[in-house]
Amino acid sequence: MSKIGKKPIEIPAGVNVSVDKENNVTIKGPKGELKTAFDIRLKIEIRDGKIYVTPEKKGDNEIFPMWGLTRAMIQNMIVGAEKGYQKQLELQGVGFKVAAKGKDLEFSLGFSHPVVFKAVQGIDFKIEKNIVTISGTDKQLVGQVAADIRSLREPEPYKGKGIRYVGEYVRRKEGKKVAGTTA
Repeated sequence: MSKIGKKPIEIPAGVNVSVDKENNVTIKGPKGELKTAFDIRLKIEIRDGKIYVTPEKKGDNEIFPMWGLTRAMIQNMIVGAEKGYQKQLELQGVGFKVAAKGKDLEFSLGFSHPVVFKAVQGIDFKIEKNIVTISGTDKQLVGQVAADIRSLREPEPYKGKGIRYVGEYVRRKEGKKVAGTTA
């Protein structure tokens, strides 16, 4: 039995949820609309302002891991449609800059050329000094875009230069020791 899957999901005010016969869940809220198709072996139903997810057959051991995952994904969709998600990245290093070029981002990361990150549909970028805020309704997409931007220049352990999440701790290594002269 799934502890997470058993919990009902509250539908907040201002969010509309609909489920069709093929288990396609559509959630509309103030921040946007999200659609996802789920496994048909799970029964998704709306009762009394709550969403319930239950497996069709009790003896199907393959569906139990999907039960909790489906419930968590629906919960994330509701939060995304109501409030949205965001991640913040900061650039650390001398001369490391970011600028908006239309909807794309152009990074100066110490390479011989600027690095252009193409805009992704459903994701908004906001730039303040050396901090880039990535926001959107899809939790997975926001996290993936943040990870892709971070991978352009990951923080290195000696000086800490690179792109990191705001509040991320980068473990620093000690540099080379200069040998003393013995004469």
